[in-house]
Amino acid sequence: MTRIDLAGLTPRAAQVWGGIRLVPLVRDEPLEGLRLHREAYGAPGLAPDSVDLGGGVQYTSYIPHGFVADWSGDDAAPGTGPGPGPGGESAAYGTQLGGVPARRLPLRHHRMAKRRRPEKRVRFLPLHLALEGYLALHFGGPTTVWDEWSREALRRGLSPRAEDAYAGGEVRGLGEALRIFEIHPGQCGVMVYASDALAAAFVVPHPEDYRALHPSLLQDLYGELVHQYALFGAPVPEFAARISDAGRVRTLADLRAAAREQERSWREAHDSLMARDLLETPYVFERVSRMGAFALHRFLPPFHRGQREQHIGELITDHKGRTAYLKTFRLSENQIRRGHLLRRLADCDGHLERTAEALGTSYEDLVRRIRSAGFQSLLDEHAVARRTREIRRARKR
Repeated sequence: MTRIDLAGLTPRAAQVWGGIRLVPLVRDEPLEGLRLHREAYGAPGLAPDSVDLGGGVQYTSYIPHGFVADWSGDDAAPGTGPGPGPGGESAAYGTQLGGVPARRLPLRHHRMAKRRRPEKRVRFLPLHLALEGYLALHFGGPTTVWDEWSREALRRGLSPRAEDAYAGGEVRGLGEALRIFEIHPGQCGVMVYASDALAAAFVVPHPEDYRALHPSLLQDLYGELVHQYALFGAPVPEFAARISDAGRVRTLADLRAAAREQERSWREAHDSLMARDLLETPYVFERVSRMGAFALHRFLPPFHRGQREQHIGELITDHKGRTAYLKTFRLSENQIRRGHLLRRLADCDGHLERTAEALGTSYEDLVRRIRSAGFQSLLDEHAVARRTREIRRARKR
């Protein structure tokens, strides 16, 4: 698996509110065998939570909720609470559009994805699972000790690293769009666009899960680029179906066929233009947990410079490779640039001169780029200064 496959999910006509465009994703049949529900951990505005990742490493962020994936085969009625017993946690429950959690759980977070035994369930922290993978990119530093790398970096890698994000409630127009737009029969996901730039994709296995988790998009994290697009972007055009009366529409059957052709054209335009970068980008997937016939992954893009958009995220697939769950976070150009730099350093095992050669630049320029990316703690300044003098003397000879 190298790409995201949305087979079985059909995009419906977009709904527009100002600069926000929501594209519903509908399944003909729910994906059987998996259900998702939400655990609320606190109210907006509370202090950030910490997650113990093991090995003395902690991840700290605003974490409003977790998702629980249940593959037990139980099928409780919608709205069932999370009590013990068969079916007790199968159905999604407990979200409110106002952003107030329906339930507080005094839970000490341990790991981004935690299996719950003996039940067939995994609790994971949506988006934070993916962001931790991005923040910890090549966390341990080079395997060989080069003079240019500081001892602190070799011991602790890139810790600490920090990234800024906005809650969905701060993305202009998103709250109103989620509140006023209808949820389609069979809807299992949505594509969120800000000024027609893909901000996020969200997919769940069952329509009842989506109805309960739809408001959670307001508490998800969105990058600075998405926030700016929504704040400064102009309103986008609404979807409009136009059927030409050229003598071909004479009966209700003709009209129905013409309407279906408009729907087909919309789907093709969406997949080939609006969602192309998300669906055609090759990703590096890391399996986090196996859940019976399902598997939870997080993924990173190739960090190619110049590509218009790149996303990180999480994905649950079944044994056929079909997407049961998907949540994405769009990276900014600066985040892509830092990821690209770290990838190249890792490919060259942290050797600065080899990395500079691979990037087609000079040793001094690479050091400058490392510092401007905020990774100056990786460098042993005395070793870098000594090597820079040696290179300059060699040029003068």
